[in-house]
Amino acid sequence: MRGTRYGWMFGLMLACTHGAAQAAPAPDALRNQLLQITQQLVDAIPRGDRGPWQRWLADDAVLVDEFGRITHKADTMASLHPFPAGFSGSIELRDAHVRQYGDSAVMQVEEYERETVFGQQLVVRYESLLTFVRQADTWKLVGYEDVTLPTAPPDLHVVGLTSSDYTGTYRYAPRRAWTVVDQHGVLSYTTHAGDTANVLQPVAKDVFMGSDDERNLIIFRRDAHGRVDTLIERRKFNDLRLTRDPSPTG
Repeated sequence: MRGTRYGWMFGLMLACTHGAAQAAPAPDALRNQLLQITQQLVDAIPRGDRGPWQRWLADDAVLVDEFGRITHKADTMASLHPFPAGFSGSIELRDAHVRQYGDSAVMQVEEYERETVFGQQLVVRYESLLTFVRQADTWKLVGYEDVTLPTAPPDLHVVGLTSSDYTGTYRYAPRRAWTVVDQHGVLSYTTHAGDTANVLQPVAKDVFMGSDDERNLIIFRRDAHGRVDTLIERRKFNDLRLTRDPSPTG
């Protein structure tokens, strides 16, 4: 599995722009050829088929996956193995855009992955950027980069949540505050008056996930008396801490 896209996949954009500084949309024939090459590559992953990767991947290619892991051709080839029993998957390429820079071409494409893990169905979407260079009349992949597109996770029913535990104002600077409110049993917060509310989706007691594109974790911490006194936004492996304003009664 790739994190999910086959547990290991990749990506990178190598800025290899030979020739014209201004790119033109690629001819349909080239777009279709690069799509076909890419489809062969992703179709080979569940089978552990190294043939397409040996054929289409340049010897000096660089690949960066959605976790920032950098690999090269030798790493990629060594990582290819058939999926174990109980795992299956496929990737559909969607909405491809290709621009040509002389003997280089860049393709932006969505990779729509479906996986089955012992009967459980998973769907993950990636936005990928692939760079190809023409070498001896053959297009070679020299760079592959992708990111995971945020999608709404399944709802979790968390028992024992008390909305009033979390409502209030939290600050990380004198004039920087988040306001957490309860609207008909649904918690949300805004960072500025009039902003669109970011719904807090329960993950566990005192742990939520935001509904915006970043899908950050929102963690509430309690003091020695069990009262929530801190909000932590955990994003990009860092914590932004906000302190709760005292209630009007102290």
